[in-house]
Amino acid sequence: MAVKQKITNASIKNLTIEQERLNDTEISGFHARISPKGAVKYYFYYRLNGKQRNFLLGSAEALTAAQARDLAKEKAGLVASGVDVQASRYEERQLQMRKDMTLGRFLEEHYKDYLQSMNPKRAAQSYQCITNTFIHLLKRPLEEITAWDIQQWVTERRKLGRAPATISYTFNRLKAAFNRAVEWGFIDGHNLNHVKIVQVDNTRIRYLTKNEESALLDVIQARDARLRKEHKGDVSDLAYIDFFEPLIIMAMQTGMRKNEMLTLRWADISFEERYLTIHSENAKSKKKRVIPLNDTVFQMLLDWRAQNPESDLVFVMNDGRPVKFFQYPWASSLQEAGIENFRFHDLRHHFASKLVMAGADLNIVRELLGHADMKMTLRYAYLAPEQKTAAVNLIG
Repeated sequence: MAVKQKITNASIKNLTIEQERLNDTEISGFHARISPKGAVKYYFYYRLNGKQRNFLLGSAEALTAAQARDLAKEKAGLVASGVDVQASRYEERQLQMRKDMTLGRFLEEHYKDYLQSMNPKRAAQSYQCITNTFIHLLKRPLEEITAWDIQQWVTERRKLGRAPATISYTFNRLKAAFNRAVEWGFIDGHNLNHVKIVQVDNTRIRYLTKNEESALLDVIQARDARLRKEHKGDVSDLAYIDFFEPLIIMAMQTGMRKNEMLTLRWADISFEERYLTIHSENAKSKKKRVIPLNDTVFQMLLDWRAQNPESDLVFVMNDGRPVKFFQYPWASSLQEAGIENFRFHDLRHHFASKLVMAGADLNIVRELLGHADMKMTLRYAYLAPEQKTAAVNLIG
């Protein structure tokens, strides 16, 4: 039961757990509470604009009764002048939190989990991209990092010969983190939109000529034959010596991204309807899409499935492990075929370019590639000048 008595060191000492609360007789709203474990804390209760507040002044271990009384008088005066001391404390805490919230702390305690929830496969890469590149800013408060700081970083990167595309990629990772910091209330805003980075033309399209395509396939088939001779056991009944040739055929005939192929499962392929499905969680655009299977890739998949009847993933090593790396056979094949300036990802461009040059509609190409909009697909438009000619001839 609550007791009404002037709060002093003596009355606090005599306060029992059964009494629960001690209300001061001189300052309205000033009171002390005792917990079931005997801990005493001072509070100031008040009403403001119809709202009830119970403001924590401090514990009896940190404040004497006289100090708590003086603090209660101070808060009572502020409330009388219209100040919501509870809200003021919250604002002070928020201000202090912002001052203490460094870039490194924000990334570790808040942004890292967000990245993991959005894209588990690339979360670590995105996180390390920021922390490794901007290590000199990790101890700086978020609100103190400005466009000038980042502009200086851009200048230094350019002096070191870093490509504008690389700089832009890394900067965009950092800016995305700052955008989330604004949305979550850690900072009011940022001015990183004022950072200037040299814009580059990223419409690079490198596809294989007919001679290059033939040379590459010949080299891959020669590799298959060589590995068969080196193999100790009988592999005459196998259509392919390993995953590499099927992977290249798949890339050439479907335009799928590397990650989309390496995460493809046999359950995603309909042999009856002759199509495969790329699920949203494995697609860069986060949208599911369906790709029909032409005769070449369909036959390859039939033969490859016969070799791997027990596997879940489509592309596995001969021992059943998932394929993760194939840089050596890829680089060796390019070198032997005499092909230069060609990345594995360019097989995707090769697929799209062949479609466009064969007269395929650009919107169909967009759907097959999984582009979010036509902007990316339009870079292949110059490969089909006859479509422009046909268009103007409609009215001429």
